[in-house]
Amino acid sequence: MLNISNISKSFGGIKALNDVSLNIEKGKITALIGPNGAGKTTLFNVINGSLKPDTGHITLNKQIITGLEPHELFSMGVLRTFQISQEFQSLTVLDNLMMVPENQLGESILNSWIKSKEIKLQEIMNLKKAKEVLKFLNLEKLSYEYAGNLSGGQKKLLELGRTMMVEPKIVLLDEVGAGVNKTLLKKIGDTIIKLNKEFNYTFVMIEHDLDFIARLCSPIVVMAEGSIMEIGEIDEIKNNDKVIEVYLGKGN
Repeated sequence: MLNISNISKSFGGIKALNDVSLNIEKGKITALIGPNGAGKTTLFNVINGSLKPDTGHITLNKQIITGLEPHELFSMGVLRTFQISQEFQSLTVLDNLMMVPENQLGESILNSWIKSKEIKLQEIMNLKKAKEVLKFLNLEKLSYEYAGNLSGGQKKLLELGRTMMVEPKIVLLDEVGAGVNKTLLKKIGDTIIKLNKEFNYTFVMIEHDLDFIARLCSPIVVMAEGSIMEIGEIDEIKNNDKVIEVYLGKGN
């Protein structure tokens, strides 16, 4: 569903992405791994419109999306989470979810005067959806907790919940396991698998925990020095001498 074709991106004299081509299949959980500086985050930033590529193009369901702004891609169902959660800390967990849907009528002062009934109906629908999402994530007891008070793992679950508010086509997960304890990491993994199996969510995830990747992901894409080094299943990747040397460390 997502076709990345001959993408290159340089910063000064440093080539962060070097002619990267990759196909992301619908309904898959694809892992993107590699050492620091491999170009993983830069690729995410190009896909979601935060950076414009120097060369190449990207299509979503055969529609060219290269150069579109993040908010335009959001409207098309391309969502991205961050290694450091981007929640509204001073709002409750419930309100964080209520903020997500686009084109809310209540955002217009004029609409508050002439479309009060429509605004109320939209708010009721968004509230119903938000409560369903919290129930799905088993976060109901934290509905009225300030998001800034959540643990790292709970914030990652909240970010997944925010993607559920708009039923995305593809979700880019940036190190969803970073700083999360093992118990919550299992819960996050269970949630990703459930979203994939029950709702056919397509995920691409940057991750360093190979055990976590092995449980969730197929295929696995290995990047190094701005290029695609290898694509395969977890056993192939773990037994690939080039990957062991570049990613896992020589001799490990």
